[in-house]
Amino acid sequence: MKRVLSISTLYPNAVNPRFGTFVARSLEAFAATGRWDVTVVNPIGVPPIRFGKYRALADAAVDGVEGGVRVLRPTFPLIPKLGGRLNPSAIARAVGPLAESLHASQPFDMVDAQFFYPDGPAAAQVAHRLQLPLSIKARGADVHFWGAKPYAKAKMLEASDQAAGLLAVCGPLADDMAALGMEREKITLHYTGLDRDRFRPLQHPGLRGQVAEALGIAIAPEEPLLVTVGALIPRKGQEFVIRALAMLERPARLLLVGKGEDQPSLAALAQELGVADRVHFLGLLDHDLLPPVLSAADAMVLPSASEGLANAWVEALACGTPLVITDAGGAREVVTSPDAGVIVDRDTGAIARGITSLLDNPPEREAVAAMAERFSWQANAQALADHCDRLTG
Repeated sequence: MKRVLSISTLYPNAVNPRFGTFVARSLEAFAATGRWDVTVVNPIGVPPIRFGKYRALADAAVDGVEGGVRVLRPTFPLIPKLGGRLNPSAIARAVGPLAESLHASQPFDMVDAQFFYPDGPAAAQVAHRLQLPLSIKARGADVHFWGAKPYAKAKMLEASDQAAGLLAVCGPLADDMAALGMEREKITLHYTGLDRDRFRPLQHPGLRGQVAEALGIAIAPEEPLLVTVGALIPRKGQEFVIRALAMLERPARLLLVGKGEDQPSLAALAQELGVADRVHFLGLLDHDLLPPVLSAADAMVLPSASEGLANAWVEALACGTPLVITDAGGAREVVTSPDAGVIVDRDTGAIARGITSLLDNPPEREAVAAMAERFSWQANAQALADHCDRLTG
């Protein structure tokens, strides 16, 4: 069995159990194929003075076997909000000796990075040190955000030149990578997966009541229910959803799943528009509660400024919930039929009209769920194994 060393700063830990769960599910499914032995190095950045959340993060830097995958968590020195330029080298210095020791005891066949920045340039240094082929995966924000910063773009292009192969979560992201200067011929599409046992339509007469009780929110049986799943940051566009909510002729209720820096301003906006009693901030939901919430909703609304191919899109469809999303990233690779929902402009009026169209003419739940049938972690894992086989011969 061949062996891969996968480096990912995006990975769940004891402090942030929902952080990068899609990376963990992908690599767990990859290991479960039995074709590759997977070792994950999840570097955790900790400032020299460990205060607040960073003290807890330092305590979470523990090794173990999780989901059948060996996960190692070295720490690296982090300067909060200022260390973007330094992080790749800091990670490489922290991971390099560990990687050499592991490689000496049981050689790896390749090095993999699960996020393009800072992971990609760091993994490139490690791969060079071990003289192994390198693969780097792009997911969206890593290319769009960091690729706009000259110092990060230079490091990303250098790493992509070294890489034997690259992965992108959708076609438009692959095009954006090529526009930055990466070799298009190196890029393979690698669609996200889905836990099909968990994310499926859950339709029964008491569902809304159960969800309402679990959340501590009064939800009327016939009340339009919208959900937005994503970090509360400007890029995800929750502001537009709240403004659209205030424009709807039929008063609807909005559930915001996620946390982030925008929550205070979003709460203030809801208050200003007179819809605060219909906007609910749920924070990070356990994955056992997210499928019922999605299944109970009439639409999942996410007007992102940029995306790769959002897991939230696929999870909502799998629960039978149509989408109102913007033409970002792989949106057109997911919304391929009216059954999947609508693609709208990133404009309050357009979003309100998109919501209204789905409320007035809802597609059949079974037809919506069918739009997610091609996504699974098993298919994701087999595609990743094929990719790694090609790079190692």
